[in-house]
Amino acid sequence: MSNIRRHKPGQVGNNRQQKVPSARTESRSDRDLATGAVRQSRSLLPLNIGFRLVYIWLVLGLGSLGLLSRLVWLQVVQANNLQQVAQRQQTISQRPFVPRRTIVDRSNNQLAIDRPSYTIYAHPSRFGEVKFGKGLPRTGLKVKIAPVDMAERIAPILGMKVEMLVTKFQKRKTGVPIGNGIAEEVGNRLKALKLEGLDITQGEADHTRFYPQNDLVAEFLGYLDWEHKARSGVELSQSLLLERKVAQYQLTKSGGNKGSILPDRVTPDFLHTDDLKLRLTVDLRLQRATKEALTKKMNEWNARRGTAIVMDADTGAIRALVVAPTYNPNQYASDVEDYSKVVGRERASTLLQNAAVSDLYEPGSTFKPIAVAIALENRVIDRHTKLFDSGRIVVGQYTIRNSDKKGNGELDISQILQHSSNVGMVKMMQRLKPDLYYDWLQRIGLGQKSGIDLPLEARGEVRSRREFVASPIYPANTAFGQGFSLTPIQMVTLIGSIANGGKLVTPHVVEGLFDRDGVRMDRSNRPEPNQIFSPANTQAVLEMMEDVVKKGSGEKAQIPGYRIAGKTGTSQKAVSGGYKQDDKKITSFVGILPVDGQHRYVVFAAIDEPKGKEKAFGSNVAAPIVKSIMESLISIEGIPPSNPSQIKPTTAPPSTTVPD
Repeated sequence: MSNIRRHKPGQVGNNRQQKVPSARTESRSDRDLATGAVRQSRSLLPLNIGFRLVYIWLVLGLGSLGLLSRLVWLQVVQANNLQQVAQRQQTISQRPFVPRRTIVDRSNNQLAIDRPSYTIYAHPSRFGEVKFGKGLPRTGLKVKIAPVDMAERIAPILGMKVEMLVTKFQKRKTGVPIGNGIAEEVGNRLKALKLEGLDITQGEADHTRFYPQNDLVAEFLGYLDWEHKARSGVELSQSLLLERKVAQYQLTKSGGNKGSILPDRVTPDFLHTDDLKLRLTVDLRLQRATKEALTKKMNEWNARRGTAIVMDADTGAIRALVVAPTYNPNQYASDVEDYSKVVGRERASTLLQNAAVSDLYEPGSTFKPIAVAIALENRVIDRHTKLFDSGRIVVGQYTIRNSDKKGNGELDISQILQHSSNVGMVKMMQRLKPDLYYDWLQRIGLGQKSGIDLPLEARGEVRSRREFVASPIYPANTAFGQGFSLTPIQMVTLIGSIANGGKLVTPHVVEGLFDRDGVRMDRSNRPEPNQIFSPANTQAVLEMMEDVVKKGSGEKAQIPGYRIAGKTGTSQKAVSGGYKQDDKKITSFVGILPVDGQHRYVVFAAIDEPKGKEKAFGSNVAAPIVKSIMESLISIEGIPPSNPSQIKPTTAPPSTTVPD
C-alpha cells in the first residue's frame, strides 16, 4: 500500500492545523482605520461645499458687474458715438448718373446726345446657338460654334475686324472683353442673333455720347473720351452748361455689408432731369454745303489742309465752320490711327485740332483792307489818293516786290487793292508813323485772342513795339500781311469790322441754353462790340473790296445779281526763317455778302499747300470755294438779289400739263 496520508480539513503538509481567516472576517485594526477615514471625510464636506459656492457666486457677481458696466458704457457713455457710427454704416452718399444735355443747331437738329449703351463680354468655351426645325425637339438643338465662325458673324455688326476678334478669343476661354460703350442699336442687333456665349449687359450708368452727324460738325463740337470726359470743342468749353446739376443724395440701406437701398427713403426727385438743350449758332444745311465746297477743291488741288468759315458780321454768330480733313467723334481713336498710316503719327495728332482757332498763319493780302482802314482813320490817305507802283521798293537793306514782279504805274487806293499791290501798300503805310501804326495793331487785337467760345484758341503773334519801331522793314511787311500771324477766326473777325460798320465783335458758336418752349435759361457774358473804325471809312473800304470782285483778283467769286466784296490772299509759309519754297503757301479769299444789305455775312476760305498743274493763288483756289458757299447762303437765308435782271433762269417754267 502506498504511504499516502490523508489530511484532515485544516491540515497542511506536516499535519499541523492552521486557521485561515474568512473573507467576511475583518480585523479590528482595519475596521478602526475605515471608521476614522469616514468620520474625517464627513467632517470636511461642509467646508468644501461652502468654498465652492462662494467662489461661484463671486464669479457670477463679477461677471454681472462687468456686463452691467459694459452696458452702461455702450448705452450711456458711448451712445452718441455709436449712433453716429450706425448712421454712417447705414447711410450712403450717391450721385446718380444723369446724361449730359443735348446739343442742337439753330434749327434744333440734334448734334450730340447721350443714349444707353452696352458692355459686351465673350465666352469662347460656350459659343453656340440653338437650332429649331423639323425633326428636332421643341426646345431646339444646341450646336457649338467655332470662334472663327463667331467672329465672322459679329464683326460686321461691331464694325471690327475678324482677325482682331479671333485674336481676342484665343487669349482665354471665358470673360473676354469685347467693348464697352457699344451703341444701343448694335447691342440690340447682337441680341437678335440669339447666340450663346455672349454677355450683352446694360448697367444704370452705361451711357455713351452719340453724334448723329458723324464728322460733319466735329471741328467745333469736339468729343467725349471713353471715360465720358470732354476733350475738345463745345463739349469741353461748355461743360458747365452741358452737365446737369445733380446733388449727392443721402440714402439708407438695409443691414449687412451688401445691404440694399430702402425704397421708402428715396425722394421722388432723385432721378429728376431737365429738358434743356444747348443751342448753337451753326446752320446744319450751310455746314454741309460749306464742307462739300471745301473738300471738293482740296481734292482738286491735292491740298494738305483747308478751312472755311461763315460768320454773321453784325452779331459774330458762326453759321458754318469746317476744317478738313477731320474726324468722326464717334470713332475718333480709329480715325487718328488710320490717318497716321497716311501722314505719320506725329502729324496725325493734328486731326483732332480745330485749325480755325488753333493754327497760326500769315494772312497775306487779305489783311490789306484792314491796313487801308487804319490809314483812312489816321487821314494819311483818302480814297482818291494816288501812289506810283514801279513793281519794287527798297526798305532798308531789303527789296519788296509785287507777287507778279511787275509794276502797275499810278494807282489809287481802290486799284491798289484790285491789283493787290505790295509796293502801293508799303508806300501808303510809310505815311503813318511806326509807333502810331503799332498802337493801331494793338487796338484791332493783333497778338491777342478773338474770344471765341471754343477751347485751345491760339494767341496771334506780332513783334514787340521796340522791334517794330526800330526797323522799317517790319511796318512795311505788315502793310501787306507778312511778318505777323493770326488764326483764321481772328482774320474773319477783322474783316467783319469792315462789313458791320467798324465794330469788332466777339465770334461765337453757342447761342444759349433753351427749354422746350424756346426760352433762354442762361445769360450771355459776351462783351459788347468795340467800335474801332468809323462807318464812313469802312463803307469806303467795302466799296473798294467790291471793285476787287468786279474787276480785280476776286472775279471768280462773282454771283450774277449780287453785290459782293472780297479780297484774295496768297501768303508764302515761312520755312527756316525764309519764304523761298514756292509750294509752301496758303491761298485764301475772304468775301462779304451783300454789300448793299443791312445784314451782312463774312465768308472765308483758306487752302494750305495746294498742288496743281497751274500756279495756285487765292484767286483760282479759294475764291471759287467762297462763291459756292455764298450761293448756298443765299438760298438758305433767302437773301434777295441787288439786280434781279442779271439773274438768268436756271430752270424751265413749270409745266401746265396735269400728270397722269
